[in-house]
Amino acid sequence: MMKFIDKFNTIIHKPFFSKYSTLMGLWALLGVIAWITKYFPGKYNNFSIFRQSFWHTLNELPLYAAYPEEYNDIFHYGPVFSLVVAPFAITPLWLGLLTWLVGQSLFLFWAVKMLPGIKRERIFIYWFCAHELLTSLFMSQFNISIAAIIVLAYVLIEKEKDVWAAFVIMLGTFTKLYGITGLAFFFFSRHKVKFSLSCIGWALVMIVAPMILSGPDYILSQYTAWFADLSEKNSDNLFALKQNISFLGMVRKISGSASYSDIYLIIGGLLLFGLPYLRIGQYKYEAFRKTLLASVLMFVVLFSTGSESSTYIIAFIGVAIWYTAVPWKRSTLDIVLMVFAFILTSMSPSDLFPKYIRVHYVYPYALKALPCMLIWLKLTFEMCTKNYNPVKV
Repeated sequence: MMKFIDKFNTIIHKPFFSKYSTLMGLWALLGVIAWITKYFPGKYNNFSIFRQSFWHTLNELPLYAAYPEEYNDIFHYGPVFSLVVAPFAITPLWLGLLTWLVGQSLFLFWAVKMLPGIKRERIFIYWFCAHELLTSLFMSQFNISIAAIIVLAYVLIEKEKDVWAAFVIMLGTFTKLYGITGLAFFFFSRHKVKFSLSCIGWALVMIVAPMILSGPDYILSQYTAWFADLSEKNSDNLFALKQNISFLGMVRKISGSASYSDIYLIIGGLLLFGLPYLRIGQYKYEAFRKTLLASVLMFVVLFSTGSESSTYIIAFIGVAIWYTAVPWKRSTLDIVLMVFAFILTSMSPSDLFPKYIRVHYVYPYALKALPCMLIWLKLTFEMCTKNYNPVKV
């Protein structure tokens, strides 16, 4: 196992494979591949949902109603999303979908490139997460941008650009709620008052911004409808085959029980998530702070009933950061966990994975979440016990 990882690292760090231009080209190409496989067969339902949200907002139509003549399923994002998707909605469909996919891929590429640390760490992240990125691109999902937003929130706080950190956090929050997890980096901010006030200010901007397209009464009513929609969606997700692919869903589906509330698992998860904050003396180490970023990226997926297969680009970026961020040499157990995550989490939706296992075990029991949950538990243990001082390792 160690030899395999060493060989993998040797290959990806050869000059050609470790160039940013090569990897940026690869990630852009993945967007083009996803576009080809979706546009020509006409399989772009998710993008149609996103695209039409702009036109529905412009015409003051209910955002959270069914439009079977336009697409399947229902829109579940915040009203401000109509502004985010606007550039991709006003262009021809083929161009909108292409730029949507390639643009998101490059957005996440740029966010990872902005991470502090050595180039070798980022190269590993790009290669390790490429297949998971493709899975999300095939679904035309906004989760790619959510991953980028959470990473950028951390980066901007590290760079003491708190106003812009607050902007990306509020943008993520008012589009898909997941962005609110960026507030987890509050304790790393050197300008906490400025950061807090900026969050309030940008929150007000996000509420008002969609009013550029429609009247205030309509937008406010859609925010109310959004929260009602999210509550209903949470109930619908509990036993859905390709929804609730999370730790919550794994427990729910394996137990087969609908009688308990997820709040007990969520509270337990929050307690574990919060324990590393008690180690204030470790805050000064970059590796500790980056590991918390990894924890946030995994936590938001593992403890959400809205997690789908394509959501795991968020968690998988966290897995890669966890593996590369620490100042000590990774153990055989860590490598086994990484291989396990790549096989079960990343590869299970693909045709390269045994179909029988996928259909009869992975989907019904949300097992895609299992490797990430094990890694998150180990990450939490390390943050509570390890010294992240690079000098003493």
